[in-house]
Amino acid sequence: MNSPVRTSWIDIAPGFAGYLALPPARRGPGLVLFQEIFGVNPHIRALAEQYALDGFTVLAPDVFWRQAPRVELGYEGADRERARALMQGYAAEHVLADVAASVQALRGRPEARGRVGAIGYCMGGRLAYLAAATTDIGAAVAYYGGGIQTQLDRAAGITCPLQFHYAEHDENIPPEAVQRVRQATAGKAAEVHVYPGAMHGFNCWARASYHAPSAALAHGRTLAFLATHLMDTA
Repeated sequence: MNSPVRTSWIDIAPGFAGYLALPPARRGPGLVLFQEIFGVNPHIRALAEQYALDGFTVLAPDVFWRQAPRVELGYEGADRERARALMQGYAAEHVLADVAASVQALRGRPEARGRVGAIGYCMGGRLAYLAAATTDIGAAVAYYGGGIQTQLDRAAGITCPLQFHYAEHDENIPPEAVQRVRQATAGKAAEVHVYPGAMHGFNCWARASYHAPSAALAHGRTLAFLATHLMDTA
Protein backbone atom coordinates (compact mmCIF):
# COMPACT_ATOMS: atom_id res chain seq x y z
CA MET A 1 0.00 0.00 0.00
CA ASN A 2 1.29 3.44 -0.88
CA SER A 3 2.01 5.80 2.00
CA PRO A 4 -0.50 8.63 2.47
CA VAL A 5 2.48 10.90 3.21
CA ARG A 6 4.00 12.75 0.28
CA THR A 7 7.68 13.64 0.45
CA SER A 8 10.07 15.74 -1.62
CA TRP A 9 13.21 17.83 -1.35
CA ILE A 10 12.55 21.56 -1.59
CA ASP A 11 14.74 24.65 -1.71
CA ILE A 12 14.98 26.72 1.47
CA ALA A 13 17.56 29.12 0.03
CA PRO A 14 20.05 28.89 -2.85
CA GLY A 15 22.03 25.71 -2.20
CA PHE A 16 20.11 24.99 1.01
CA ALA A 17 17.51 22.21 0.75
CA GLY A 18 15.16 20.44 3.10
CA TYR A 19 13.14 17.24 3.18
CA LEU A 20 9.43 18.05 3.17
CA ALA A 21 6.83 15.56 4.38
CA LEU A 22 3.15 16.37 3.91
CA PRO A 23 0.36 14.88 6.02
CA PRO A 24 -2.47 12.87 4.47
CA ALA A 25 -4.63 16.02 4.46
CA ARG A 26 -1.79 17.78 2.55
CA ARG A 27 -1.94 20.66 5.02
CA GLY A 28 -1.20 20.96 8.72
CA PRO A 29 0.66 22.94 11.38
CA GLY A 30 4.31 23.42 10.46
CA LEU A 31 7.07 21.51 12.22
CA VAL A 32 10.76 22.14 11.50
CA LEU A 33 12.66 18.94 12.32
CA PHE A 34 16.35 19.53 13.02
CA GLN A 35 18.73 16.67 12.32
CA GLU A 36 21.33 14.93 14.40
CA ILE A 37 24.96 15.26 13.37
CA PHE A 38 24.45 12.34 10.97
CA GLY A 39 22.57 14.33 8.35
CA VAL A 40 19.06 13.99 7.00
CA ASN A 41 19.57 10.24 6.98
CA PRO A 42 16.96 7.44 6.95
CA HIS A 43 16.16 7.96 10.62
CA ILE A 44 15.47 11.68 10.24
CA ARG A 45 13.43 11.15 7.08
CA ALA A 46 11.40 8.46 8.83
CA LEU A 47 10.76 10.84 11.72
CA ALA A 48 9.59 13.49 9.28
CA GLU A 49 7.17 11.01 7.78
CA GLN A 50 6.04 9.86 11.22
CA TYR A 51 5.15 13.39 12.28
CA ALA A 52 3.50 13.98 8.93
CA LEU A 53 1.27 10.98 9.60
CA ASP A 54 0.44 12.65 12.90
CA GLY A 55 -0.90 15.64 10.98
CA PHE A 56 2.04 18.04 10.66
CA THR A 57 3.69 19.57 7.62
CA VAL A 58 7.30 18.71 8.36
CA LEU A 59 10.51 20.24 7.01
CA ALA A 60 13.87 18.65 7.86
CA PRO A 61 16.57 21.13 6.73
CA ASP A 62 19.92 19.82 5.49
CA VAL A 63 21.98 22.04 7.78
CA PHE A 64 25.38 20.73 6.67
CA TRP A 65 24.69 22.01 3.14
CA ARG A 66 27.75 24.26 3.10
CA GLN A 67 30.14 21.42 3.95
CA ALA A 68 28.55 18.23 2.61
CA PRO A 69 25.15 18.62 0.91
CA ARG A 70 22.71 15.74 1.46
CA VAL A 71 25.24 13.83 3.56
CA GLU A 72 23.88 10.66 5.18
CA LEU A 73 25.95 8.99 7.86
CA GLY A 74 25.78 5.99 10.16
CA TYR A 75 26.41 5.97 13.88
CA GLU A 76 29.74 4.20 14.28
CA GLY A 77 33.33 4.25 13.06
CA ALA A 78 34.42 6.56 10.27
CA ASP A 79 30.89 7.87 9.78
CA ARG A 80 30.70 8.94 13.39
CA GLU A 81 34.05 10.72 13.15
CA ARG A 82 32.99 12.54 10.00
CA ALA A 83 29.75 13.57 11.67
CA ARG A 84 31.65 15.04 14.59
CA ALA A 85 33.92 16.95 12.22
CA LEU A 86 30.92 18.38 10.39
CA MET A 87 29.37 19.51 13.65
CA GLN A 88 32.62 21.15 14.75
CA GLY A 89 32.82 22.98 11.42
CA TYR A 90 29.27 24.32 11.69
CA ALA A 91 29.81 27.97 12.59
CA ALA A 92 27.52 29.65 15.13
CA GLU A 93 26.49 32.39 12.71
CA HIS A 94 25.51 29.76 10.14
CA VAL A 95 23.49 27.88 12.75
CA LEU A 96 21.33 30.91 13.54
CA ALA A 97 20.96 31.82 9.86
CA ASP A 98 19.83 28.29 8.98
CA VAL A 99 17.40 28.14 11.88
CA ALA A 100 15.78 31.42 10.84
CA ALA A 101 15.68 30.49 7.15
CA SER A 102 14.11 27.11 7.88
CA VAL A 103 11.35 28.58 10.02
CA GLN A 104 10.66 31.27 7.45
CA ALA A 105 10.63 28.81 4.54
CA LEU A 106 8.16 26.48 6.24
CA ARG A 107 5.92 29.32 7.31
CA GLY A 108 5.79 30.46 3.70
CA ARG A 109 4.64 27.09 2.38
CA PRO A 110 0.94 26.85 1.47
CA GLU A 111 0.86 23.39 3.07
CA ALA A 112 1.81 24.82 6.48
CA ARG A 113 -1.42 25.91 8.09
CA GLY A 114 -1.41 28.03 11.25
CA ARG A 115 1.40 27.83 13.75
CA VAL A 116 4.95 26.60 13.24
CA GLY A 117 6.99 24.71 15.82
CA ALA A 118 10.40 23.05 16.01
CA ILE A 119 11.70 19.68 17.14
CA GLY A 120 15.24 18.36 17.13
CA TYR A 121 17.39 15.45 18.15
CA CYS A 122 20.91 15.61 19.62
CA MET A 123 22.52 18.59 17.82
CA GLY A 124 19.09 19.28 16.41
CA GLY A 125 17.71 19.56 19.94
CA ARG A 126 20.02 22.50 20.47
CA LEU A 127 18.83 24.01 17.20
CA ALA A 128 15.20 23.63 18.27
CA TYR A 129 16.07 25.40 21.52
CA LEU A 130 17.75 28.20 19.55
CA ALA A 131 14.68 28.45 17.33
CA ALA A 132 12.63 29.03 20.48
CA ALA A 133 15.09 31.67 21.67
CA THR A 134 15.61 33.54 18.40
CA THR A 135 12.43 33.15 16.31
CA ASP A 136 8.70 33.48 16.88
CA ILE A 137 7.77 29.79 16.69
CA GLY A 138 4.84 28.51 18.72
CA ALA A 139 6.51 25.59 20.53
CA ALA A 140 9.80 23.67 20.65
CA VAL A 141 10.81 20.13 21.59
CA ALA A 142 14.40 19.04 22.23
CA TYR A 143 15.45 15.40 22.48
CA TYR A 144 18.77 14.95 24.31
CA GLY A 145 19.90 18.33 23.01
CA GLY A 146 23.66 18.45 23.43
CA GLY A 147 25.10 21.82 24.34
CA ILE A 148 21.89 23.52 25.43
CA GLN A 149 23.40 23.89 28.89
CA THR A 150 26.18 26.05 27.41
CA GLN A 151 23.73 28.51 25.82
CA LEU A 152 21.37 29.19 28.69
CA ASP A 153 22.00 32.93 28.40
CA ARG A 154 19.57 32.77 25.47
CA ALA A 155 16.76 31.43 27.65
CA ALA A 156 15.65 34.98 28.41
CA GLY A 157 14.54 35.37 24.80
CA ILE A 158 12.18 32.38 24.89
CA THR A 159 8.49 33.18 24.80
CA CYS A 160 7.03 29.87 23.55
CA PRO A 161 6.44 26.62 25.47
CA LEU A 162 9.27 24.10 25.49
CA GLN A 163 9.58 20.39 26.14
CA PHE A 164 12.89 18.66 26.89
CA HIS A 165 13.58 14.90 26.76
CA TYR A 166 16.74 13.56 28.42
CA ALA A 167 18.20 10.12 29.08
CA GLU A 168 19.13 9.15 32.62
CA HIS A 169 22.44 7.67 31.47
CA ASP A 170 23.68 10.12 28.84
CA GLU A 171 27.46 10.17 28.51
CA ASN A 172 27.24 13.55 26.77
CA ILE A 173 24.71 15.31 29.02
CA PRO A 174 25.30 14.68 32.74
CA PRO A 175 22.53 15.14 35.34
CA GLU A 176 23.96 18.48 36.44
CA ALA A 177 23.56 19.81 32.87
CA VAL A 178 19.91 18.75 32.87
CA GLN A 179 19.45 20.49 36.21
CA ARG A 180 20.94 23.70 34.81
CA VAL A 181 18.46 23.59 31.92
CA ARG A 182 15.63 22.95 34.35
CA GLN A 183 16.64 25.93 36.50
CA ALA A 184 17.20 28.30 33.56
CA THR A 185 13.75 27.56 32.10
CA ALA A 186 11.88 27.38 35.40
CA GLY A 187 10.13 30.68 34.70
CA LYS A 188 9.05 29.52 31.25
CA ALA A 189 6.29 27.17 30.12
CA ALA A 190 8.80 24.31 30.10
CA GLU A 191 8.58 20.57 30.70
CA VAL A 192 11.68 18.50 31.46
CA HIS A 193 11.39 14.71 31.19
CA VAL A 194 14.17 12.29 32.15
CA TYR A 195 13.87 8.65 31.08
CA PRO A 196 15.14 6.07 33.60
CA GLY A 197 17.53 3.50 32.18
CA ALA A 198 17.79 5.26 28.82
CA MET A 199 20.99 6.37 27.09
CA HIS A 200 21.79 9.09 24.56
CA GLY A 201 19.97 8.49 21.28
CA PHE A 202 17.24 6.37 22.88
CA ASN A 203 14.69 7.44 20.25
CA CYS A 204 16.70 6.17 17.26
CA TRP A 205 15.88 2.57 16.29
CA ALA A 206 19.11 2.35 14.25
CA ARG A 207 21.31 2.86 17.31
CA ALA A 208 22.44 0.31 19.86
CA SER A 209 21.11 2.70 22.53
CA TYR A 210 17.53 2.51 21.22
CA HIS A 211 15.12 2.11 24.13
CA ALA A 212 11.62 1.39 22.87
CA PRO A 213 9.70 2.09 26.12
CA SER A 214 11.32 5.52 26.48
CA ALA A 215 10.89 6.31 22.78
CA ALA A 216 7.19 5.44 22.90
CA LEU A 217 6.56 7.46 26.06
CA ALA A 218 8.49 10.44 24.70
CA HIS A 219 6.63 10.34 21.39
CA GLY A 220 3.28 10.33 23.16
CA ARG A 221 4.30 13.27 25.32
CA THR A 222 5.61 15.10 22.27
CA LEU A 223 2.39 14.64 20.33
CA ALA A 224 0.25 15.81 23.24
CA PHE A 225 2.49 18.85 23.67
CA LEU A 226 2.51 19.78 19.98
CA ALA A 227 -1.21 19.22 19.62
CA THR A 228 -1.87 21.54 22.55
CA HIS A 229 0.34 24.35 21.30
CA LEU A 230 0.23 24.09 17.51
CA MET A 231 -3.05 22.52 16.49
CA ASP A 232 -6.45 24.17 16.38
CA THR A 233 -8.95 22.37 18.57
CA ALA A 234 -12.01 23.51 16.62
